[in-house]
Amino acid sequence: MARARLDELKRTAAVAPPVAPATPPPNTKPAVGVFPAPSGDPIRIGLGIAMTGGLAGPGKQALLGVQIWEEQINRKGGLLGRPVKVIAYDDQTNASTVPGLYTKLLDVDKVDLILGPYATNMIAPAMPVAMQKGKTMIGLFGLAVNSEFNYPKYFAMIPTGQNTKPSFTEGFFDTAVANRLRTVALVAADAEFANNACDGARQNAKKHKIKIVYDRKYPPATTDFTPIVRAIQATNPDAVVICSYPPDSVGMVRAVNEVGFKPKMIGGAMVGLQISAIKTMLGPLLNGWTNYETWAPTSHFLTPEAEAFLKEYQSRAKAAGVDPLGYYLGTWGYAYAELLGKAVEGAKSLNDDRIADYLRSNTIPTIVGPIRFGRNGEWVDSGMMQVQYKNIRGNDLEQFRGMNTQTVVAPARFKTGDVVVPFERLR
Repeated sequence: MARARLDELKRTAAVAPPVAPATPPPNTKPAVGVFPAPSGDPIRIGLGIAMTGGLAGPGKQALLGVQIWEEQINRKGGLLGRPVKVIAYDDQTNASTVPGLYTKLLDVDKVDLILGPYATNMIAPAMPVAMQKGKTMIGLFGLAVNSEFNYPKYFAMIPTGQNTKPSFTEGFFDTAVANRLRTVALVAADAEFANNACDGARQNAKKHKIKIVYDRKYPPATTDFTPIVRAIQATNPDAVVICSYPPDSVGMVRAVNEVGFKPKMIGGAMVGLQISAIKTMLGPLLNGWTNYETWAPTSHFLTPEAEAFLKEYQSRAKAAGVDPLGYYLGTWGYAYAELLGKAVEGAKSLNDDRIADYLRSNTIPTIVGPIRFGRNGEWVDSGMMQVQYKNIRGNDLEQFRGMNTQTVVAPARFKTGDVVVPFERLR
């Protein structure tokens, strides 16, 4: 989103009948794993999320995660003893639809709570509505959104930590320096997330004294990336950082292959390479690329709770028409709804001020790990990773289950192996 549009946004600031609870005999307690049925009016939770458009793939898998949480929390007695009802609308991957959707949720549907949209470009236009209504909002994968708004009731469900913009490429630059790479090319879509990530890449390059030999933006509607790749190739960089959205990421990978461009490292902040459909589409063309990741099925992350969720998600993915593995946003969709639910339970209230206070003051366990918030509603600690793709053969989905086709190369506490440089050695 252009800065002028962001400034404009800142200025404009069916329900099933209740089930009666069962009455246990006197002096007895519910059996372990058996919960009293929720009763009373449902707690309505509203959100807008991409179900169509360029972000529909990750948006729909996140929504399935939210729906699984809704079902599970109702089986466990709901929230505050009341059933939960999620109301979701399609934002069509179109920022202009977002304010209207959230206004409708709050003024017409009269939802009690909201969850934010998925992606920086969609979260930013939802912020003025949340602020005007005084609602707590958890945004899903928004990069540094609150640096513009400074809203005390916004919380970021993305593991970027306090150093938000550089976090996407920090591991990439750390790895590049360890391998004595000295020059870098930066290229980004001219849109909110990509600009933020590229700002962070510049900071990382300066920190590590890596010379930037190319630094350009391209229009979001770009479809032919070959001229861009040839222009980068002409500067002969050791490393290339690309800050892109899913269609662009696919275009860039294909253009690099077609041109025969062979830098030592390439990748960085490319949205989409984490999605199973894109991995199977690109297949071996991904070998050697190093890119950000937020969750991986390593022993560190694959807790019993995460494993149980993925089993449920994967059993339903085909019928729901979503990513069959759910590693990228299935887990996170469940976790951001889980986070809101635990804040309601902890605050013992639907009052947004109390919920926000609870989120600020507590470490909250989720299926993606414990979360503690710091300044501007960002995580206290970063959990961003860089992975390098390897051993991809053909376009079969099953090879992407588990860690056989990727290695976590940064940060050190999550590493499963070392980066291979130059990347051509894995191709």
